[in-house]
Amino acid sequence: MSGPIEDALVPPAPAVSNQEVAKGAGLAALSRLGALIEVVAQPAYTWMFGLAGYGVYVVLWAVINILANILDLAMGQALQRIVPSEDSRERQHGAVRFALLTGTGLGIVAAFAMTLSANWLAGFVAAAPEEADTLPRAIALFAWSLPLWIFVEIATAAARAKRAFGPEIRLRIFWEQVARLVFATGLFALGFDLAGLLLGHMLSLALTAILSAQLLGRYYDSALLWSAPMPAFTRRAVLQSGAAMMPPAIARRAYNDLPPILLNLMMPGAGGATAAGLYGIARKIASIPLIVRQSFLYVLSPLASAQAAADRGAMLPMYRFSTHMSLLLAVPLAGFMILIASDMLSAFAPGAEAALPVLLVLLVARAGEAAIGPATPIVEMVGHKALPFANSLIGIALWVALALWLVPDQGAYGMAIAVSVAVVATAWLAVLELRISDRLVPFGHGFWRAAAVAAAIIILLWLGGLALLPLGAPVRAIGLTILFGPLLWLGLRFGLDAGDRAALGAFGKRLRL
Repeated sequence: MSGPIEDALVPPAPAVSNQEVAKGAGLAALSRLGALIEVVAQPAYTWMFGLAGYGVYVVLWAVINILANILDLAMGQALQRIVPSEDSRERQHGAVRFALLTGTGLGIVAAFAMTLSANWLAGFVAAAPEEADTLPRAIALFAWSLPLWIFVEIATAAARAKRAFGPEIRLRIFWEQVARLVFATGLFALGFDLAGLLLGHMLSLALTAILSAQLLGRYYDSALLWSAPMPAFTRRAVLQSGAAMMPPAIARRAYNDLPPILLNLMMPGAGGATAAGLYGIARKIASIPLIVRQSFLYVLSPLASAQAAADRGAMLPMYRFSTHMSLLLAVPLAGFMILIASDMLSAFAPGAEAALPVLLVLLVARAGEAAIGPATPIVEMVGHKALPFANSLIGIALWVALALWLVPDQGAYGMAIAVSVAVVATAWLAVLELRISDRLVPFGHGFWRAAAVAAAIIILLWLGGLALLPLGAPVRAIGLTILFGPLLWLGLRFGLDAGDRAALGAFGKRLRL
């Protein structure tokens, strides 16, 4: 593998502009479009492997995701905090090497344990009779996606720590998602059942892991990654930073992946698998507005760390700019999806329409998160080690209390309400904490301007939906889709002030904003 460009090894300059935030967020958004492709692929999976089979897949992948977030010790997030502020090449490489060896090593140990105990673990997974007999073999196979996924997550996080947001595009869109759909479809055509979906997933992860290793070689010295010293203070720094960010990382993953697992455990047989599948469908669709928010989360983690090292007060412009963009992109997108939610569910296998109430609640929560911007990564990255832990405890406590109250009677709908309240409350806590600790607030003239324009877009979409309703659901959905693009452009044109539009640079000029 060829050596990296020397400039990539030099610690980035601490000064961060809104132009850099905008460019990085745009590139990160492209990389996160893999989630959009995944949403498009989900109907195909339900038609090929059945709603119950898809539900088992959702449960197994949720377990892998949660275990990965525990076993990687949040070292990917730690690298985004440590590498930008480190001025020694050897210590940078030592931190990355330690994170990769430790996280992937723990994943391999856990995969061995899951393979050996596959028969026992299968007893906890509710499945239809046709999947139940092959479930132990499926678990033993799928367990090995755990170290692959941990490696991919840490390696791509190490690249983002170098402010390299663009290279994830190929990994996240093509190899992780498109290849998965191609592999799964091919295996289904060959006669594979649920195992074909699981094997297709693993093959796409293996390809992504290979490309992630190549990506590291572009931004780090490959030879030095093999030999860099890992002294005690480097290991301690990575572990301590990771420990501070583990609770919020695990909490975010738990909000996404634990609900279908719990629903699967609470209901026997095909009913449990179907309930998990319905929640999984709703969660995947509701993740589309999250692309915008996560794009800024990805970018602001290393950028906030770099800026905080130079001037904490100078973080306010990037904070407010990111909030305005999130308001004008994610909130109208969530509103648009609420209006066409039933139409989207009609693309799935029969029975998926039961996920509509769950989907609506989750979309409202995504809008509530997006409306207040990316306070969470800023709190995590600027040295407030106790606050992310406290936020996670409060969020989990809210979730558990509401779930115990609502789920017995409301099922998946009650679970969606519990998760949504906890997620939005945690996000608002971060806003309050930044106000108290650093006097950073997202609210100003630009915020209220963006909020008013976002609300106007949703109202216009709603009125357009009413006008198209007599023409039938398909015409209404197509009409709203056509209308959404121009309204979004108008929102950016009139919802952003001159400074925000200037931060969009050439992209803003091409759009004539």
